[in-house]
Amino acid sequence: MSEEPDEQLPREEKHKAAARADRWLSKYERKSRFLNKMSEDYDVFDNVFDMPTLMTINELRSDGVIQYIKSSLAAGKESKVYLAVAPDGSLRTAKIYLTVNAEFKKRMQYIAGDPRFSDLKPGSRSLIMTWARKEFKNMQTAHAVGVRVPLPIAVKKNVLVMEFIGDSEGNPMPALINTEEITLNDYQQVIEQMTMLYQKAKLVHADLSEYNIFKTDLGIMLFDFGSAIAIQHPNSKQFLLRDVMNMNRFFEKRGIEVLNTAQIVEEIRGDTK
Repeated sequence: MSEEPDEQLPREEKHKAAARADRWLSKYERKSRFLNKMSEDYDVFDNVFDMPTLMTINELRSDGVIQYIKSSLAAGKESKVYLAVAPDGSLRTAKIYLTVNAEFKKRMQYIAGDPRFSDLKPGSRSLIMTWARKEFKNMQTAHAVGVRVPLPIAVKKNVLVMEFIGDSEGNPMPALINTEEITLNDYQQVIEQMTMLYQKAKLVHADLSEYNIFKTDLGIMLFDFGSAIAIQHPNSKQFLLRDVMNMNRFFEKRGIEVLNTAQIVEEIRGDTK
């Protein structure tokens, strides 16, 4: 009787195969132990929770930033957003930037020329980590001068942790796109927040739309600051104009009488003073 195929392998090759199998099993078990801490209704995607990202989340756990990831909140082309639980039981938002994503290559226009990120190294992973730091710093700057944004808590590699904007049950506040009652006051608050962002934080959101504005009990709140640029950026006026046009388009569709676009841009920039 002929030998089984694995019996025909040289002893050294068998040892190498066994070692590879052991490493794979160890990796799988570590990943499984971590994911078992997540809620049962939580879907895990390989392009989100690769081993480097799992290690980063584990570091955030060790640092006392989060205890575990609870559930999914939202998904986009560049990132996925999850509900996280802090060690004290409070809720936080964890934004995980996808490391297997070509979309970030289109975002260089928002980073190039920014002295805060002159240490950017070649490679998509470095770009993604820089993008996470950029959003964190933009939110810090905006929050420090009183612009209503979620409080940024920590950033590590491709994971950004911030204040959760929602109720105690983990339901997020609705974005404007999902809000039934839109008022003139909402419109005025948006312009007010854009003005504070420009004049006090010296930033332009550069990607503002009805999809990244919360309507909260405290008023209008802006989020998604990855694209935000300093007002010294050569294209800052162009991006500000686009933000204003987006807002006017949305509110006009909802029956709100909007102001002239050029007039709003001038007021936000302080050109009328």
